[in-house]
Amino acid sequence: MSNVIQLLPDHVANQIAAGEVVQRPASVVKELLENAVDAGATDIKLIVKDAGKSLVQVIDNGVGMNLTDARLCFERHATSKIRHAEDLFAIHTKGFRGEALASIAAIAHVEMKTRQDQQELGTHIIIEGSKIVSQEPAVTPKGTSFAIKNLFFNIPARRNFLKSETVEMRHVIDEFQRVALAHPNIHFTLIHNGAEVYQLPGSNLRQRIVNLFAGKTNEKLVPVSEQTDIVTINGFILKPEYAKKTRGEQFFFVNYRFIKSGYLHHAIMAAYEGLLKDGMHPGYFLYLEVPPHSIDINIHPTKTEIKFDDEHALYAILRSAVKHSLGQFQVAPVLDFEHDPNLDTPYHLKNETAPFPTIQVDSDFNPFASELKDSQVKRSSSFSSSRMPTMEMPSWESLYVGLKQEELPSEQIWETETQESKFFDEKSTETVTSAVWQVHKKYLMTQIKSGLMVVDQQRAHQRILYEQYLTFITMQQGASQQLLFPLELFFTPQEVSMLRDIKDSLINMGFVFRRWAEDHVTVEGIPVQMTESQVIIVFEDLMQQMENGMHQNDFSYNDAIAKSMAKSLAVRTGTALTEMEQEHLINSLFACKEPGISPFLKPTFITLPLEELDKKFSL
Repeated sequence: MSNVIQLLPDHVANQIAAGEVVQRPASVVKELLENAVDAGATDIKLIVKDAGKSLVQVIDNGVGMNLTDARLCFERHATSKIRHAEDLFAIHTKGFRGEALASIAAIAHVEMKTRQDQQELGTHIIIEGSKIVSQEPAVTPKGTSFAIKNLFFNIPARRNFLKSETVEMRHVIDEFQRVALAHPNIHFTLIHNGAEVYQLPGSNLRQRIVNLFAGKTNEKLVPVSEQTDIVTINGFILKPEYAKKTRGEQFFFVNYRFIKSGYLHHAIMAAYEGLLKDGMHPGYFLYLEVPPHSIDINIHPTKTEIKFDDEHALYAILRSAVKHSLGQFQVAPVLDFEHDPNLDTPYHLKNETAPFPTIQVDSDFNPFASELKDSQVKRSSSFSSSRMPTMEMPSWESLYVGLKQEELPSEQIWETETQESKFFDEKSTETVTSAVWQVHKKYLMTQIKSGLMVVDQQRAHQRILYEQYLTFITMQQGASQQLLFPLELFFTPQEVSMLRDIKDSLINMGFVFRRWAEDHVTVEGIPVQMTESQVIIVFEDLMQQMENGMHQNDFSYNDAIAKSMAKSLAVRTGTALTEMEQEHLINSLFACKEPGISPFLKPTFITLPLEELDKKFSL
């Protein structure tokens, strides 16, 4: 009987290892950028085409490699970072396992040029699917250039699992931002399809954050600094009023390596307790320095998760540091029993005495003079009235005596418009014959022929808005209301680029844009069903949908936008509705093409037949 267990060929083993290391083009970007940082580069350029599917190239001015190292770096478990097992607990570099380049070379066409400073000629190597096609001397600048072309060319199934170019580029930018934030002293450049996306000169941390996220980021930052024997914490947090519904601007770095930690994130949320609305997430850029032997960074293939020796102490210190910064910079409300410095005596008046106030006294003042005058006036008026009748002049209050509010014409009755009743369209003439009741500010109940109908008000309104917005987009007939003061909304350059992709659809819905800048958008008109405060919520929800992979064919693209808008603007559970709003909501629901389900395929209403109600009482 032949042996069942066999050793895998190297190219097969490399492809299996690539499944852990290389999940998408962003994984290649991360590995190559980290290698460039480890090489001591001060200038790193990232060039990407088709979101990394066609090309990912990283050029650095680091130390470079000689001929032997250039060949050896593509072998599995070949690394310059560690020598002994003990080195795993004293790691100060990024990559250390020696699997990245071997895995990348197994699933792509790789071209590498490298030269050390003291050498006249460098090395040029071309590899396709782990096989070295050519190796020759070459004239090349100092440092290393890696060009990764046609990713997953020999694994078409993996290539088919890649998302749209917008989503993949979003992941590439995320990895680029993480490395750029970890090393603000390095000059980074990002070019996508020939267009420059980022040009980040070496600077301090605050300036690097502002350069990456643009807008008014500098006004949002609150510094955090804490030094203990366990950990040293530095960085910035964002003010509570700039919290978002998405968790985008949240960065933890441990020993200048980006990590994800739900435990540490909970410490931040605990520090912001009472300062954030429900569903909002604060932004932060926090750098933790701990002894290398107190952490284990080799517990995850992508090295984004870290195990700490003493997580509880770290949690307490981090929460305390963030809370202290919020109070110190008067971001959080605090009880202060100290004196107000504004009430202190100015320095140049400290030695002067305060002048006594002067009082003017009228010696001829008679407090009874006015009373005598009033009594004389009353006597004269009573005398004149007895002599001749006079017509009493009507005051303005008398014009409204006996006039009740219901007698006023309907167009003179003004009601305060609130966000809760914003969705109601007063032009509708449809009515509901049966009475409608709202139950727990969540459901609407009304009588039908067969029994009772219960409507979920939020899902019903989502269905109504969804069909309206889908009609607006396809028919290009969205009604708009002009704003008295245009809205200036600040975003990152990538977020502005995402909004540009759906600009035509937004205009069809009723948005009117005055200006599109690199880091902000000026809106001067919004759809009639929307309030100004809802605009930023709608845009953030749309961008989150695009990051998660919104399809870009015509129908799917418009459908996803209409769903996102309906979800953002629908009346919420817990909102009190007037009787007219309740009736209008039910009438509008049954005027829809598919009233039975919400845009997210959930039932909008249920019916309770009389038979079922009778059974409940027959027990």
